[in-house]
Amino acid sequence: MWHNFNVQTRQIFVANLLLVVCCAFYLAWWLLAFKPVNPIKGMKTGWLLIPSFAAGIAAVVFAARGLGVAAVCPGLFPSGWVLWGSVLAYVVLLAATRILLHRPVTTELFLIVGWAMLALSEVSALFGSGAFSHRVAIIFAAIIAIGAVISLICYMLYYKLSATAGFIDGMVPLAMAALVMAGIDLVLLNG
Repeated sequence: MWHNFNVQTRQIFVANLLLVVCCAFYLAWWLLAFKPVNPIKGMKTGWLLIPSFAAGIAAVVFAARGLGVAAVCPGLFPSGWVLWGSVLAYVVLLAATRILLHRPVTTELFLIVGWAMLALSEVSALFGSGAFSHRVAIIFAAIIAIGAVISLICYMLYYKLSATAGFIDGMVPLAMAALVMAGIDLVLLNG
């Protein structure tokens, strides 16, 4: 329960809540601004990106604080592997999607890789602090990896889909990220 969380776990818990809020506002914007029939454009929906952005930045700050405290505990993955692996993955995916597959570069690729890095770092730290068992950490790492792959597939397919299919495709990575982060928090609360 919350009152039994150490400082690190509280920071990560709050970060995840904020990321769910970020995704919720972004999804609300997407639902209105990209609906296939009569989309609502401009600031009538654009204002929804302001709380999404604010919650996303706050989530990163809280996560960084929690992960900074966790740096002294050995995690599921060796220190630096997730960060440098994510940088390498981003560069390779950027080159592959742009040069080989001719997909326009958008911020979504950065967000997908960034989300996976953040989520894996949290799981590693939560294992290192004892908040997650090895089994739970491995399960979440697998879920995050699957979520990242599905998100990348959605990213690649988006411009090749009809308006309705693209509308649905664009929601999948956001919903998945929110569900994974909420799942981490639920396991923390019930652990």
